[in-house]
Amino acid sequence: MTHRRWYTPWLLIAPALVWLLVFTVWPSINTVILSFTNARPLGGGHFVGLENFDRALSDDQLGDALLNSVIYMLVCLPLLTVLPLLMALLVQKRLPGITFFRTAFYTPVIASAVVVALIWGWVLDERGLVNGLAQRLDVLSQPLPFLTDRWLLLLSAISLTVWKGLGYYMVIYLSALGNVGRELHEAAAVDGAGSVRRFLHVTLPGVRNTMLLVSVLISVSALRVFSELYILSDGTGGPGGRDMSVVMLIQMYSRGFTGHLGYASALSLLLFVITVGPLLLLLRLDRKAV
Repeated sequence: MTHRRWYTPWLLIAPALVWLLVFTVWPSINTVILSFTNARPLGGGHFVGLENFDRALSDDQLGDALLNSVIYMLVCLPLLTVLPLLMALLVQKRLPGITFFRTAFYTPVIASAVVVALIWGWVLDERGLVNGLAQRLDVLSQPLPFLTDRWLLLLSAISLTVWKGLGYYMVIYLSALGNVGRELHEAAAVDGAGSVRRFLHVTLPGVRNTMLLVSVLISVSALRVFSELYILSDGTGGPGGRDMSVVMLIQMYSRGFTGHLGYASALSLLLFVITVGPLLLLLRLDRKAV
C-alpha cells in the first residue's frame, strides 16, 4: 500500500494535467516560437529573428488598435469598479421587490455576448430605437452615426461592455459585502458616523481586496476585447479599420490560407506584455496602500 500511494494523486490529476499541457502550456510556448518565424497557417515557415517585432513598431493599424484598447480599459476600469459596488449596496438591502431588481441587473450577464451585441447594434443603428426616439422627440435633427463614426463606435462598444458586466461584478461585490461585519457598521453608527462616513471608513476598507480583484479582471478583459467591436462594426473594424482592438488585429492576420501566423503570434506576445503592465501597477498600488 505504501508503494502504491505515491502515484495515486498523479493518476487523479492526470486528465486535467494532460488537458492543461496540450491546450494551454504547449500553445503558449508555440506562440513564442512562431513569433520569431514567418509561418503561415498551413506552413512551418523559417526563423526571421526580430523581424515581426520590428514590423509591429511601424504598423499604423497596431497603433490604432493599442490606442483603442487603452481607451477601452481607461473608461471601463472606473465605471465597472464603482458602479457594481453601488448596485451591490442597493440590492443588499431587504426592500420590497428587490429580488426583481437583482434578477434584472444580472440578466445581461447570462445572455450570449453575440446576441447582446447584435441587439445593441439594432438599437444604435441610424434607423434604430435610439435615433428614432431622439428624432421623434426633436432632440436630434439627423441620426447619430453610432456604428459608422470611429469614436462613437468605440463609445458604443464600451457602453455595451459596461452594461453587460455590471451584474457580474455586482455579484462579486455582494459576496465581499457579506464578509464586512455588521457590528463594525453598528459601532460606527454609535460613534455618530453617517452613511457616507460608514461607506468610506468601513465598507471600502472591507472590500478593498475585492476591488483590486475586480480591477484586474476589468483591465484584462478590456485589453482583450473582441466580440463587441467585431459585431458592432460587422467585422470591418469600423471606418478604415481604425476601431480594431489588438485581438481583432491578431485574428485578422492569423485567419485564411494566406494569413501571417508568425506576425499574429508576435502581436499576441506584445499583447501579453501590455496586459501584464496594468496588473503589476495595480498590485504595486495595493502594496503601497497597505
